[in-house]
Amino acid sequence: MSDAQKALDAARQQIEHAIADQSKRPSIAGFFDEATNTISYVVHDPATKEAAIIDSVLDYEAASGRTSNGSADLIVEYVRENDLTVTWLIETHAHADHISAAPYLQEKLGGKLAIGRDIIKVQNVFGKLFNAGTEFQRDGSQFDHLFDDGETFRIGALEGIALHVPGHTPADMAFIVGDAAFVGDTMFMPDFGTARADFPGGDARELYRSIRRLLELPEETRLFLCHDYKAPGRDEYAWETTVGQQRAGNVHVRDGVTEDEFVEMRTKRDETLAMPQLIMPSVQVNIRGGRLPQPEDNGVSYIKIPVNAV
Repeated sequence: MSDAQKALDAARQQIEHAIADQSKRPSIAGFFDEATNTISYVVHDPATKEAAIIDSVLDYEAASGRTSNGSADLIVEYVRENDLTVTWLIETHAHADHISAAPYLQEKLGGKLAIGRDIIKVQNVFGKLFNAGTEFQRDGSQFDHLFDDGETFRIGALEGIALHVPGHTPADMAFIVGDAAFVGDTMFMPDFGTARADFPGGDARELYRSIRRLLELPEETRLFLCHDYKAPGRDEYAWETTVGQQRAGNVHVRDGVTEDEFVEMRTKRDETLAMPQLIMPSVQVNIRGGRLPQPEDNGVSYIKIPVNAV
């Protein structure tokens, strides 16, 4: 049995235990940022009140280049009101559509900043694109912890496991906590489909295999998504679904859709998509663990925009 299959089997077993025993299920609060269509999560163990924050958002005004902490402060307020102790600040991947607020939240609330180990691949690709120079370390050292496929972790008494799900980017991870899976940008709501795979290092075939891996989890598994854009005909934002609902109705990757069919659809669709509005500042900052580039001799940090390079 391969290591990847062992990791998936361990995740299945963990979820089945949590489905059978309510005490093994996390409490989850979602925070929707409409400016970037991003959902951040506070996941905590009701018994110990230990918590993880997943995929936080720093407010950024592209026209002025100014940052603010309104979205992150809602999370700080929630954590403090509920007397939670933050042990993890988790990124499912290096986001291309928003800047992470993890360093700000770490300063306010503590916790270890973590991401998948293949962030190193992303740092290498984008370090070259932004001509970041030798002062930018391409070894993941900007993060406190790098997760491997199948690695286990804990949030209080709750069991967690990390699964590598590349395709959208090389570094994407899904994090299973109890009966819940935080799947980042692999999938959206069933009526909206799946993430794009045309960023540097992305691969539609890998994305299909990663999604099908996740859809081997028990049908009752709760899936929590990183984004929602309201599919045509739907008036409300939504970000929670199940494996069973995705297998039955995902418009891109439901049961019966072959790998070749998905790759053809995804490739053609991606060719029609514009780059995310905040891709340049977001990736440039997020590969640094959410920290701005070092200030220059005038004390100001600068975001580079490579011209005619993407």
